[in-house]
Amino acid sequence: MKVTVSRGASGGLRRVSLAAVGALLLCAGLVTAGTAAQAADDWSPESSHTSTDRGDGRYSVPLLRSDVPDISVERVPAAENDEGRDIYYMISTTMHLSPGAPIMKSYDLVNWETVNYVFDRASIGDSFSLRNGQNSYGQGQWASSLRYHDGMYYVAFNTNNLNGAYIYRTDDIENGAWQRTALGRGLHDPSLFFDVDGTPYIFYGSGGTSAVRLNAGLTAIEQDYPNIFTAADYAGQPFIGGLFEGAQFYHIDGWYYAVIITWPSGQGRQVVMFRSKDLLGRYTSAGGGNTYEARGVLNSNGFAQGSLVPVARTGGGTDWHGMFFRDTFPIGRIPALIPATWSDGWPTFGNNGVVPVDGLFDKPIRLSPAEETLERQKSIVASDDFANDAPHKAYQDEEWTIPTPPDLDESLLGVELLGNAGFESGSVSPWAAQFGATLALDPADAASGSAALRVGNRTLNGSGPHQNLAGKLQHGVTYTVSAKIKYTSGPASVRFNLAADWGSGVQVMAFGTVPAGQWTTVTGRYTFPATANLANVKFAVETPWGNPQPASSSVEYLIDDVSVVGQPVTTEHPTEAEIAPNGSRLDLAWEWNHAPDNRYWSLTDREGWLRLTTGKVVTGEYVYTKLSNRAELAWFEEARNTLSQRTFGPRQSAETRMDISGMRDGDVAGLAAYNRGFSYVAVKRVDGRNTLGVVNRGQPFAVDLDQAALESFLPGTTVPLGDATVVHVKADLDFAAPVGQLWTTFYYSLDGLTWTQLGSRVGPQTLDGSLAHFMGHRVGLFNYATQTTGGRVDFDHYLLSDALTAQGLPLDTGALDAAIGHAETLDSRHYPADAWAAMRAALATAKAARAGRFGTQNQIDAPERSLSFQLARLGVLRAAPELPVTASAQTRCVGGRAYVAVQATNGHTAPVDITLETAYGTRTVTTVAPGANAYQSFTTRATSIPAGTATIRATGTIDGTTITTVVTATHPAQSCGG
Repeated sequence: MKVTVSRGASGGLRRVSLAAVGALLLCAGLVTAGTAAQAADDWSPESSHTSTDRGDGRYSVPLLRSDVPDISVERVPAAENDEGRDIYYMISTTMHLSPGAPIMKSYDLVNWETVNYVFDRASIGDSFSLRNGQNSYGQGQWASSLRYHDGMYYVAFNTNNLNGAYIYRTDDIENGAWQRTALGRGLHDPSLFFDVDGTPYIFYGSGGTSAVRLNAGLTAIEQDYPNIFTAADYAGQPFIGGLFEGAQFYHIDGWYYAVIITWPSGQGRQVVMFRSKDLLGRYTSAGGGNTYEARGVLNSNGFAQGSLVPVARTGGGTDWHGMFFRDTFPIGRIPALIPATWSDGWPTFGNNGVVPVDGLFDKPIRLSPAEETLERQKSIVASDDFANDAPHKAYQDEEWTIPTPPDLDESLLGVELLGNAGFESGSVSPWAAQFGATLALDPADAASGSAALRVGNRTLNGSGPHQNLAGKLQHGVTYTVSAKIKYTSGPASVRFNLAADWGSGVQVMAFGTVPAGQWTTVTGRYTFPATANLANVKFAVETPWGNPQPASSSVEYLIDDVSVVGQPVTTEHPTEAEIAPNGSRLDLAWEWNHAPDNRYWSLTDREGWLRLTTGKVVTGEYVYTKLSNRAELAWFEEARNTLSQRTFGPRQSAETRMDISGMRDGDVAGLAAYNRGFSYVAVKRVDGRNTLGVVNRGQPFAVDLDQAALESFLPGTTVPLGDATVVHVKADLDFAAPVGQLWTTFYYSLDGLTWTQLGSRVGPQTLDGSLAHFMGHRVGLFNYATQTTGGRVDFDHYLLSDALTAQGLPLDTGALDAAIGHAETLDSRHYPADAWAAMRAALATAKAARAGRFGTQNQIDAPERSLSFQLARLGVLRAAPELPVTASAQTRCVGGRAYVAVQATNGHTAPVDITLETAYGTRTVTTVAPGANAYQSFTTRATSIPAGTATIRATGTIDGTTITTVVTATHPAQSCGG
């Protein structure tokens, strides 16, 4: 039976990823507010944790309440997708997280969900995998550009430490496999743009906007166009200042537009717009001058950097709005959809240029009530029961070539590689001068022994001594480098670099600040990457470069006791088992802190639990490779396989249950709110005893760390756990008291019902000015070893709420009861079987939880959010009701001619109009009473006819909605002789 609905139905339905949400504590607990028998029609779910949709056609800014920086938004028009309505996709920066470059989806530009990632891991190298002292904190994937062109989706982004820019492409942005192309060079804040003739460009730059033209296949750069326009072109304009980057390009009404972020001195971050009739500006203009006009278009509360977004206008045409993010640390950088009014080809954003924080705007795209209810349930964070039921995604099947571990020469390890390192041979050799310097032995002022090396005639920062180490250094080996340095004339102090140069630019191996007049040791460790050309590498002592050359470039100095020694190799190498999928599938809200080692986490080892097993022992020898001072990492930052989600504001509570029976001595496992500054509640196992406590790391951040002392428990927060093997922990994150700071309060329970606060709230966590991580705080589950590997911790669930214990609110089951009540009124016949099964599973979890008692609001909210999402989904998927109409068709002979007789019976409780249609005629019978028939005998005027089909259309009303039901009836062939 085919059913058509004549009412105004919306377009296609989303492809939904089903992940059961919220495992509940099935044990006795506290008395709760609300009643178990809530009226079904009371179900009106709140918006999700990351939605600012008010449910009345308005939304507040910024959106999402979470860290979603460097956004790029693309519309796929209704005519070019299989859903029949405009779809929006958005991509963001995730830096060192894995998987990375999330693809988010929306129908209304206000409510978003994560539907895919571009990559599982950006690299299998050491820096993206926390191996061998390397890391990608604050680096990795930056500032993606998302574009749809000729049926293909493209993503371009830059990496600060992974060999430059890449382009990924797929023909299915939600489920397809991505193909990666390396462009071989860095392109800061790239914006992919297809010109009106299809020619692809990437615009990029900081301080100025440049471009490269790509070949037709987007696999290589064909032409450079440096400095199409720069900040200097607009000198004196009030919007000119720092940044001048993040350009995104558009073609609107015959003009090329670029939106850029600037940060003038003494002002806030703001949006500047540029436009020109010539895309390449000075490169195609008649006089070779800059053709881009500029205008500051938004300077309000720091909303800046992002996309223009097109919205189809009723009756035709397009409106262009802005999607710009705002720094809202420590939550992160949060985007805002900002309406625009255009005049003379320029926009005014917000309310006459003003965008209040928490300001309200009308939604530009309205959906049906059922669709809007569903959209408001979507989120970019999620509670999880670790049921391993997330859909498999193609990005998880990346193919990597595992490099063969190097064959090392052990004779070159643990020995001094420099010749004449102490200058005791009576000559300078094998040292040589570079960039005009002079070298001479100085027996009068040695740090040790009989002589030092004096470096004179310096005019450049590189003027100094070097020694060729070709054939002595090895890839993947970590070297301890040091030198004693002294100078007497010049600045009060000078930074000196111990550097390596193999023709790809000077690499600083170690550096230190030397005060005038005293011997000072500069030392550090450096691992030679696989890309280093060790057949032609020299070691040098230099001062930092500057333009113009700084005063330090002319300082004459002494060096003594220089050393380069390769350390015994305990190098980790990537393996297939580390990288290959392990059969466990996490909800798309989760990302790992750096690429995970898939051997040491699982959702399959214990059903319904996340298992984290220690695979390595922390060393305390990791440093921020991004920071010039090479500050050390904490153990927590060094730990691999920390699983994380975004935080959300203004308040967030996260709860988990830990089975700690598999921990080993020296293990530390728990729940963290983290960035470079972090707070966590953890169990530590020492001498066979488990102790619970709280750690807080705040600013200022030291360069050299005592990691054990840094991560020691705060006084007044420790609890000996005795024989307990299971402990519940909860972190309450408050971003609102005051705004701009994060204060976290930790709690624990042994039964999930009775909770005890662990000390006072800890904080404040604030923005790290060094931008070492350069992202908002995240919540993480972790387990690391300080002594031996193999310890394990199992996490039973992850439960979210926006209610904090400190608010003193009674536990409220009202929303949960309403969802359960509404679910019990539904009829399975009205819904697709798979969606109905998903709802019933969520309902079973919710009812089981409601049958017990609760200890926290998290235990109530998690099942309610899961059930409400499934109920809202059913509201959109509800099958059209059918009119109960039956029909038959027969043939007969009358007077030697064939006739087709069609009859339809109205089984509805109200009259219907019935149309009977055959190849031989059509008849409509109006107002057919309940139980009555519509009948017609159609003459064919033929002596014989073949078998055929009659179509019957019945039109009536069900619950006030006009429904048309179509049924068919076949009739046999008939021969009436001749």
